[in-house]
Amino acid sequence: MASPFLSAGTTTGDSGGELSSGDDSGDVESLQSPETEASRSLTELFEKAAAHLQGLIHVASREQLLYLYARYKQVKVGNCNTPKPSFFDFEGKQKWEAWKALGDSSPSQAMREYIAAVKKLDPGWTPQTPEKKGKEASTGFGGPVVSSLYHEEIIREEDKNIFDYCRENNIDHISTVIKSKHVDVNMKDEEGRALLHWACDRGHKELVTVLLQHRADINSQDNEGQTALHYAAACEFLEIVELLLQAGADPTLRDQDGCLPEEVTGCKAVSLVLQQHTAGQA
Repeated sequence: MASPFLSAGTTTGDSGGELSSGDDSGDVESLQSPETEASRSLTELFEKAAAHLQGLIHVASREQLLYLYARYKQVKVGNCNTPKPSFFDFEGKQKWEAWKALGDSSPSQAMREYIAAVKKLDPGWTPQTPEKKGKEASTGFGGPVVSSLYHEEIIREEDKNIFDYCRENNIDHISTVIKSKHVDVNMKDEEGRALLHWACDRGHKELVTVLLQHRADINSQDNEGQTALHYAAACEFLEIVELLLQAGADPTLRDQDGCLPEEVTGCKAVSLVLQQHTAGQA
């Protein structure tokens, strides 16, 4: 198998048979060395950039981290070769889509773009400076720090929107902005998910209660027809399912695939509660 760090256009020195005469392996190695050395230098610079990134998280936006993550995966793994994450794994889907978007981009191109992005984050970076080693460095899947791209705790305060605060279960902030009418409790993100969808997805029962008290639309459907009840059922949050049903959630609403809330859960207890409630309404 060819090295994943060689670009698609890298040759092996076989140019018209000129290198195949005799057993002159020393000449072959000599002719190959400039190209091999260039590839090695690019790889070393890429690894240094990945190590340096660990100290730049505080200045990187989520979009930049996704950009870097995708290119790291393209270098280390190659073309995207994993199934798309489940509907409810929002962060996982964004990571997968960023990687998938690179298509057949060569590892060498991905390395160059990764290095350029790190330099943009820190124009004063000099690759000759040794990076921290041992316990001071993060060395997970996907590259130092970016491996766990991206955790909510690394989002800068000025970059957060109301949905970030919802994911964090920041009830005080959400209550304040809703009461001040700066935010509509039923506002939606680009996927049609309202705050109630997010709270149910993350299992924030108290926040769900607060949002309902502020008259969140309990039967609001996202772009795929899923209600908050679908989310709570799929995530097997039985207490939230019961809370939503008590507050008037409609268990007979189907998503765009024709699925009822009871049909998106693998939890028998959740399914039984939904079935009993549906039967009680009949």
